[in-house]
Amino acid sequence: MKKQESGYRWVVFGTALFAYFLIVSQRTAPGLITDQLMKDFHVSASIIGLMSSIQFLAYAGLQIPAGLLSDRYGPNRFLILGTLLTGLGSLIYSLAPNEYIIIFSRFLVGTGDATIFVNLVLILNQWFKANEFVRLIGLISLVAGLGSLTATVPFSMWISFSGWRTSFLSIGIILVVFSYLLYIVLILKPKKIFIDDSEEKKRSVRDRESVWTVLRRMFSTRQAWATFLCHFGLVGTYIGFIGSWGVPYGIHILGLSISDASLLIMYGLFGAMIGGPFIGWLTSRLNAIKKIYTLIHIIVFFSWIVLFLSGAKPPFIIVVFLLFIIGFGSGASSLTFAVVRESFPMKEVGVVTGFANMGGFLSAVLLPIVFGNILDLFPQHSMNIGYHYGFTIPILFSLMGFIGVLLIKEEKAKKTVLSAT
Repeated sequence: MKKQESGYRWVVFGTALFAYFLIVSQRTAPGLITDQLMKDFHVSASIIGLMSSIQFLAYAGLQIPAGLLSDRYGPNRFLILGTLLTGLGSLIYSLAPNEYIIIFSRFLVGTGDATIFVNLVLILNQWFKANEFVRLIGLISLVAGLGSLTATVPFSMWISFSGWRTSFLSIGIILVVFSYLLYIVLILKPKKIFIDDSEEKKRSVRDRESVWTVLRRMFSTRQAWATFLCHFGLVGTYIGFIGSWGVPYGIHILGLSISDASLLIMYGLFGAMIGGPFIGWLTSRLNAIKKIYTLIHIIVFFSWIVLFLSGAKPPFIIVVFLLFIIGFGSGASSLTFAVVRESFPMKEVGVVTGFANMGGFLSAVLLPIVFGNILDLFPQHSMNIGYHYGFTIPILFSLMGFIGVLLIKEEKAKKTVLSAT
C-alpha cells in the first residue's frame, strides 16, 4: 500500500500537527513575562529585545539550511530533532540563572523551530495527494492561529497560577517526551507498515546534486523569488506589526488598557484562523491559486492604505475591521507553499519552502525596527503622527508581496499539477 492511500497518513499528520501547535505557542509566550524578566534579572529593555530577536533571527537564518538538509536526508528526523531542541530550549529557559542562559535558550528554541514548518510541509508532500495538500496547508494556518491564541490569555493564566518557571518547564518536558512519540509515529511504525521505500531512497541518493547547484538554480528562478516576496509582504507585515507595535498602538493611539489592546490583537488572530482553512478550501474547489492569491494581496495592500488614510486617530471599529481583514489575508499565506509544491520537483520543495518562509520572518524582523525608527522621529506628544507615518512601512512591504504574486508563473504550476495527478 502506498503512503498517500493509507489511513495511517492521518495519524502522521495529526501527530506532527500537534507538535507544530505546541511549538507555535512558544514563539511569543516569553512576551507575557517581559516585565517579570526585567525585574528578576535586572536587565534593560535592549537586553529584553535581544532575547526576543535572537529566536526569530535564528529561525529566519536557518530556513534555507533546514530545507536543504531535509530535502537531502528526509523530513522525519529533522522534525523530531526540532521538537527535541525546542523542548530542551524551554527547559533551559525555565531554569536559567542569568540573562546569558536566557539568550542561549531562546537561540536553541529558534533553532528547533526553524526545522518544524519546512519538514511539516515535506511530510504533507510525502503522505498526501496534491488535491489534499492545499486544504491541509490551510488547516495548518488555523492550528498556527490557535497556537498563538493559546500563548495569550490561557498561558498568562497558567503563569499567574504556577509561576513562569513552572509553566515553561512543563512545556519543555512535554515537548521532549513528544519528540519520542514522533520517532515512533514517523520512523519505527512506518518501517513495519511500508516496505517499498528503500528503492526510492536509493534512487534519491544517486540523484543528489551539490548544494551549490541547488542554491544557484533556486536563486536564479523567478518562481522562487515570487514566493519569497509573497510571504515577505503578507506574513511579515502582519506578524511584524501585531507582534511588536500592535498593543502599544492600541494603548497610545486608541486609549485602550493593556488587556483591551491585547483583545484588539486577537481580532487579527481570529482573522488568520478563519482565513487559512477557508481560503484553502476555496482554492481547492476552484483550482485557481494565482487568481485567489492575487485578490488577497490586493485586499491586504489596500487595508494598510485605508489604515494610513484613516488619520492619526482612526475610529476603533475601523481598526478592528482592518486588523481582522489583514489577519484573514495572512491566513492565506499557505498558498505560497501550494505554489512551491506545484512548481518545483519534490527533491527541491524543502529548500524553496525554507526560502519562501524566510521571506516572511525576515520581514517580521525588519518591520518592527524600521517602524520603531520612524516613531523615534516624533516627540512623545506627537506619537499619533508617528504611528500614522509608520504605516507607510507595511504599505511598502505589502506592495512587495503584490509584486511577488504577479511574478508567479501559473502555467508552470498547472503543468506540474497535471503531471502529479
